Amino acid sequence: MNLTDVLHLPLSTGVFYALPFLLALTVIVFIHELGHFLVARWCGVDVEAFSIGFGREIFGWNDRKGTRWKVAWIPLGGYVRFRGDANAASLPDAETMERAKADPGNFHGKPVWQRAAVVAAGPIANFILAIAIFTLAFMLVGRPVVEPRVDEVLPGSAAEQAGIRKGDVIVSIDGAAIDDFTELQQAVMTRAGEPLAVALDRNGERINLKVVPALSEEPDNFGGKFRKGLLGVKRDPMGPIRYERLGPVDAFETGVERTWFIVHSTFKYLGKLFTGRESADQLGGPISMAKAAGDAASVGFSQYVAVIAFLSVSIGLLNLFPIPMLDGGHLVYYAVEAVRGRPLGEAAQEWGFRIGFSLVIMLMLVGTWNDLVRVATVMFGG
Repeated sequence: MNLTDVLHLPLSTGVFYALPFLLALTVIVFIHELGHFLVARWCGVDVEAFSIGFGREIFGWNDRKGTRWKVAWIPLGGYVRFRGDANAASLPDAETMERAKADPGNFHGKPVWQRAAVVAAGPIANFILAIAIFTLAFMLVGRPVVEPRVDEVLPGSAAEQAGIRKGDVIVSIDGAAIDDFTELQQAVMTRAGEPLAVALDRNGERINLKVVPALSEEPDNFGGKFRKGLLGVKRDPMGPIRYERLGPVDAFETGVERTWFIVHSTFKYLGKLFTGRESADQLGGPISMAKAAGDAASVGFSQYVAVIAFLSVSIGLLNLFPIPMLDGGHLVYYAVEAVRGRPLGEAAQEWGFRIGFSLVIMLMLVGTWNDLVRVATVMFGG
């Protein structure tokens, strides 16, 4: 693709990616803020505003308890404003807290455990949304099941070196049962370079092997690279796939497992990132998220809602990071307050907010830079 092609890309291309992404983001933000809102109401906190989007209000209404529900022009997030929220950090000094105690509906006058519950409710709501989506999908559509049978062993691969053969059926990895090929991929994805105990069935005979997955770098269809552990086995792409509908209990358990897998994989990546075993070039920004949402929407509704579930877990997890301007940072401050018996000083809170703001901006810049590099690679090559 050359520069002329880029300049003549139709507007509909951008809209195709932007609209599914904005819709997904709106749903995720609404559920996140609804978590804050419901627990705040339960704790007796007066909620002054519930906004989807930022900036000037497009339309809105007041409910019977005085909360202003509104939709704003900039659809890139949202917020809930409680009585007593006067600054961006929503963290008062001791003097403000003493005055707030005389106001029953003031957020900062509530006990520290109630304020912590209100703050934690947002990320928890994101996890609940993901679990609900996965549960419904497994009940209504079913869980795709592909027998973990090895139809091809790649030459020189970790599987070949360990003695895995064509026709073997993987039974378990490190003691965890493997029921389908997707579980096999997930089990080794974040385990590159680690020895795994693999149990397999070979013509009715149980065989135990040690396999060390190789590190694989594959293009992510957007100019970047995706790193993962690889055994070096393949299944027949034309092989049978069956969808197994699950009952409510099994669907819920599988939904929890799928959500936990996303959380666990994220922590695995971050751990390797901080120890220098992974590169930050896998971090994505809004362009990557928009592309993922648009691509999923083009495939089908079930794939689209699965992306919403994945993004919901990611956003919930991000908000729990101990960065002062995020929910996790607030929880750290509340923990300190519970130990000290009083909040941190205003100067300490202000410095914490500035550092947190800088970290968030840095993450956004790194993700956006990676997106732009991938776009430039796709458009101009190199």
